[in-house]
Amino acid sequence: MNWFISLAHAANEVPDAAAPAAPAAPSIIAQLFPLIFLILIFYFLLIRPQQQRQKRQMELLNSIQKGDKVVTIGGIHGTVAEVDEDDILLEVDKNTKIRFSKSAVATKE
Repeated sequence: MNWFISLAHAANEVPDAAAPAAPAAPSIIAQLFPLIFLILIFYFLLIRPQQQRQKRQMELLNSIQKGDKVVTIGGIHGTVAEVDEDDILLEVDKNTKIRFSKSAVATKE
């Protein structure tokens, strides 16, 4: 039993000088730099191009006029017969007209 007690005392008497010094922590800027870098990459590769595509699509939708030839996202080709605020009337053949939402227009021919 004395052996266990002496072992416990010996473990407590280990000099602290043998422990290696802890390295200094990097500054907060050095820690945040990789995160900021990834956010910038994400913005310029994903968010900004998407915003530009949306802007071009809105300009296209706002420029649609009667008589324009358009293609819908479903692949239907037609001539714009009427333009309302939110939808258009496409003439796809003689006496055949289909009403679409403006957002269904993919391109203008």
